[in-house]
Amino acid sequence: MSAEGFQKNPRIFVTDCEGPISKNDNAFELTTKFVPDGDSFFAVVSKYDDVLADVVKKPGYKAGDTLRLILPFLKAFGSTDKKMRDFSARNVLLVPGAKGTLTFVKKLMPSFIVSTSYEHYISSLCKLTGFPFKNTYCTRLNIDKYDISAEETKRLRELRREISALPMIEIPENANSVNDFSRRDQETIQRLDEVFWQTIPEMESGRMLREVNPVGGSEKARAVQDIVETLGSSLDRVMYVGDSITDVQPLRLVKESGGLSVSFNGNDYAVRESEVAVLSGDTTVTSVLAEAFSRHGKEGAVSLVEEWGPSGLKKYSVSPELRERMSMLFPDGFPQVEKVTDDNLEQLKMESSIFRKTVRGEAIGKLG
Repeated sequence: MSAEGFQKNPRIFVTDCEGPISKNDNAFELTTKFVPDGDSFFAVVSKYDDVLADVVKKPGYKAGDTLRLILPFLKAFGSTDKKMRDFSARNVLLVPGAKGTLTFVKKLMPSFIVSTSYEHYISSLCKLTGFPFKNTYCTRLNIDKYDISAEETKRLRELRREISALPMIEIPENANSVNDFSRRDQETIQRLDEVFWQTIPEMESGRMLREVNPVGGSEKARAVQDIVETLGSSLDRVMYVGDSITDVQPLRLVKESGGLSVSFNGNDYAVRESEVAVLSGDTTVTSVLAEAFSRHGKEGAVSLVEEWGPSGLKKYSVSPELRERMSMLFPDGFPQVEKVTDDNLEQLKMESSIFRKTVRGEAIGKLG
């Protein structure tokens, strides 16, 4: 990691991966591939993750820790590091324009990917896009080092069957504790608490829950801090792009510090923590905002958003190449890009959540 070739105290571009760069949810896809009824199983565990991170605020737990909760089950159904690498490499699905955006922004300013995804997936994406893996933060994992017995494998497979059959938890609006949930959902949460914090910790595979540290929530915020400190810059000179609950803390950190926080096809969690909401099927919009930020700082980028359109791009000196590409991509009107305010927050949350599903698919789009 370095700012070689850039000015001192540089402006910095940081983006999440899945959502702003790729259409994948690699952990969901791995689970669907290797675990029977993996889509149902993952959906239940992911919603439980939302409950622990956003409602219960369980000590020592952070958004994105789904990636450690599923590991014993991936192992029990035969996942290996090689299988995870091979599957990830074959299935990277970029958002249109993403390779060009990553190439473009890293010429403008020091650029980084901060992702909850396993390193198997991020390394594959970096090879595909030419983005330097050294400029990424992701979840480190060596699943091969964990050895579980046949008896434990059988028990984990039984637990998988039970979890897959649990009803989907519905999080009430403004819930502050488990007591705010329906009786049925309280029972589901209690059972999952028993599985993940009593039963599995007593197993050999419980080591995975203790030793693997997904880069989500507070770890993403810590990564942004590390980037800023290493490059001798400041948080008000950071543009952060995210889309989900794992981005809440870095988005909030950047916004409250005077930087530019951007939701790209984000869900409710991301939109509410962002200053700018983007709804687009192509990442060229991110390139435009990044160029404005690199030249004019946060104020210039927000001003461009407030005058969003062909004339605004010209007024704020967006490069002719980008202006031409935007006109070619969107001849019937630019994608929706708005400054998030108290007045439009609820509307943007709804519109962004709906649009997110059209880009990433219903199953992935509805995950936290």
